[in-house]
Amino acid sequence: MTLTAPASVPHAHRPPQRRVPTGAAIAIGAGIVAVLVLIDLLAPALFPKALPDRAQDGLTLALSVLIEALPWVILGVVLSIVVQVWLPSDAVQRWLPRNAWARRGVLSLLGMFIPVCECGNVPFARGLMMRGLAPAEAMTFLIAAPIVNPIVILTTHAAFGWDAGILVARLLGGFVIANLLGWLFSLRRDQQALLTERFVETCEHVTHEPGSPTRRSLVQFLVELRAVMPALVIGSALAGAVQVLVPRDVLLAIGSNPVLSIIAMVALAMTVAICSNVDAFFALSFASTFSPGAIIAFLIVGPLVDVKMLALLRTTFTARVLAAVVGVVVLSACVIGIGVNVLG
Repeated sequence: MTLTAPASVPHAHRPPQRRVPTGAAIAIGAGIVAVLVLIDLLAPALFPKALPDRAQDGLTLALSVLIEALPWVILGVVLSIVVQVWLPSDAVQRWLPRNAWARRGVLSLLGMFIPVCECGNVPFARGLMMRGLAPAEAMTFLIAAPIVNPIVILTTHAAFGWDAGILVARLLGGFVIANLLGWLFSLRRDQQALLTERFVETCEHVTHEPGSPTRRSLVQFLVELRAVMPALVIGSALAGAVQVLVPRDVLLAIGSNPVLSIIAMVALAMTVAICSNVDAFFALSFASTFSPGAIIAFLIVGPLVDVKMLALLRTTFTARVLAAVVGVVVLSACVIGIGVNVLG
């Protein structure tokens, strides 16, 4: 099997993982939405619009998130197929340094050469793991790529220039957080334990898929779309629901506080689910109200752990891994934001 680095434990010796039933996941999501609707009914003064109007807005937002992300997901799937089917089996390992820190450092900069937003990075990273990349190394790429992406760099500069060091802090913050997470997950001896059972089964199926490269490409295209599209649809729907059911005015009211403003922008970043290629222009609208540290926290957290991205990552990594990722990303972004406010 070519799923992970040689240090990983063979699949046959892995402890069995419990798979969360689809019905249970849907029930949890429905419960969250029900709680938000209940808040709406009990405290209608928090919202400027009636619930039916906001429901229509939520549907529009969900569709916009889905349409915005879909081309990048397809591009990521195509790049994944190139890596899995058309590159030599040892190409990825041959091009990367042998030293673990150097490997993760190179992978965290790989996004500079792949203009794909965070949605497309997930299928591409899945392809890298199927070609022998360890999950911890793939996570390093996944976390860094949405921020060091050339389009993201250009749009962030277009929005903020060099003001308050926002661009530099975003790039350095994303690089540091990615390598921190990669190092933390590399400490796990059984790398396959970081992955969902379904993804491991998919790797087994794809690795032994017979036929010509063209046939294998078509099969892999369908396999990857079937894996990520449901998550993308659910994530987009959840992003739309949260945006209209959570009173944004509450978040904006605390924008003047240097610490609470960071927390508010982190919460906003996780709910609005805006593509990293354009999120800088969205954040620019808050620049006059929120501190530079809060803006930086938004720009770091949004591409990495918003609700849409978490839904996509859940197709590959376990819930415990995602909880650790959210904790490290949010805490690191808050520390960076506070540091920028103090130094500024």
